[in-house]
Amino acid sequence: MNRRSFLSTSLCATVALNVQAGAHDDFFVAIHRDDGQGLQTLLRRGMDPNTSNDKGQTGLVLALQLGSLHAFQALVNAPRVNVEVRNAHGESPLMMAALKGYLEPAHLLIARGADVNKTGWTPLHYAASKDQPAQEQMVALLLEHHAYIDAASPNGTTPLMMAAQYGSMAVLQLLLDEGADPLLKNQLGLRAVDFAARAQRPDSITLLQAAIRQRLPNQGQW
Repeated sequence: MNRRSFLSTSLCATVALNVQAGAHDDFFVAIHRDDGQGLQTLLRRGMDPNTSNDKGQTGLVLALQLGSLHAFQALVNAPRVNVEVRNAHGESPLMMAALKGYLEPAHLLIARGADVNKTGWTPLHYAASKDQPAQEQMVALLLEHHAYIDAASPNGTTPLMMAAQYGSMAVLQLLLDEGADPLLKNQLGLRAVDFAARAQRPDSITLLQAAIRQRLPNQGQW
């Protein structure tokens, strides 16, 4: 290869890299701006909807985290989208939808094959950990799609424990009504009632103590 051909090839490669880098930046700018139309244009030009940024955050998870629901819609409808692509923390789009209480996005993700029962922290853990109006419906949706009610996180925490410390009374009651086990312990030997006590939530403590009494009717103090 002569010097002129080498320079021409190098220049083309540099231009291609710059174009690729520019599209990558535009992709995440569009998500931050909730620019669904801009994202659709990038996707039509061949942008991978499963792209991650330099912090390992994926487009779908980021859109839900930011509340960029137009951007989410553009991404979730992309032909090449993988609804199970996870960020650097192992969070799936369904986990983020569950955390934020976004029912319609959760429906869409489940319809496209999102894993309701991924290993480790699950969408149900995330849904149970928030006290906001949509969470009871979110928990019900996940259970309807066969979410394992006593799923254990890597440290043995269950959705009931998360609800006891962080969630609403409605979610706590729903989990108990659907069969969540209040006797389970995490790796530190803590039950859901201990989580409620740690958070100083007397109503949750009372509810969980009653549930334990039903499971252990001859245990006196419970």
